[in-house]
Amino acid sequence: MKFIPYTLAAVVPNIVVDGAAAATTVLTLSHWPRSGTPARLRADTSAEIVFNYLDTPSSLVDVEAATNNHFDEDGLIGIFALTEPSLAASQRTLLVDVAKAGDFGVYRSRTAARIAFVLAAYSDRATSPLPPATFAGPYPDVTAKLYQQLLPVLPRFVTNVEEFRRFWEAEDHRLEQGEAVLDQQVVKIESHDDLDLAIVRVPADVPVPHAMALHSRTPHSRLIIVHGDSVELQYRYEGWVQFASRPIAPRVDLASLAADLTGHETAGRWSFEGVDQITPRLSFDGQRSVLPVDDVVRRMMQALRAGPPAWDPYVSPRSG
Repeated sequence: MKFIPYTLAAVVPNIVVDGAAAATTVLTLSHWPRSGTPARLRADTSAEIVFNYLDTPSSLVDVEAATNNHFDEDGLIGIFALTEPSLAASQRTLLVDVAKAGDFGVYRSRTAARIAFVLAAYSDRATSPLPPATFAGPYPDVTAKLYQQLLPVLPRFVTNVEEFRRFWEAEDHRLEQGEAVLDQQVVKIESHDDLDLAIVRVPADVPVPHAMALHSRTPHSRLIIVHGDSVELQYRYEGWVQFASRPIAPRVDLASLAADLTGHETAGRWSFEGVDQITPRLSFDGQRSVLPVDDVVRRMMQALRAGPPAWDPYVSPRSG
């Protein structure tokens, strides 16, 4: 198979990896909401879905092109597995680990975390060593150029990430610091399994740990971050996609809670970014909330417990 830009997916029969189907898409291999990916192939990451597809001869379709409508680590690895299946199979465990690090901020191998950091640096205009022309033009063109340039070099990242230390070293240091404060219990994680919730309590004089440090320590898809006297609720990415390995608590619309909290403020407002956003937050927009931290946490937990489900990524007429 070969990669084609998503702009050609309207006229060339294709498999979409980690994105949304186009006009001539024959098969979608994606954990995206309502993707239509066959249920028998589902997995947490799109990269794993692709490997499941390659493992299932009865699922194979006669298509020569693979594409995606956005660029990220999971999409890159999924398309790499389709276009270089033998090479990808030899590094399957590590590649899946990289996809999870990129999408969910969790990792088993530090090498996987570092490869994810390299890919993030290469795909960011501000830090990328790729030619500036890579980032010129509309987003679909940039996406295509990133795939075209990074698919050939991905094997180098996988086999010798040390060579690319300058692209991962700073982020890796932040990760190490985050793990240290968690190991020392300077930052504490309080689990509430019944709510699929972890409350993370961070002293005011300590930076909030790196997301990979936090996410790799708790499976819970809802996080309340208490940093000194500030509070924020986050929905993790696992709740937006068709997650397969464990149940994820449905997202609750927190707009009404944001409005209620705002009604008690004197200088600032609470806002919720919406259940349909990839990693939405409920947070305070202002210098300092006048509400007691424990009261805000209690009300957040109450809303999560009582609120009806407001997001279902699994509903799809093509779920097959």
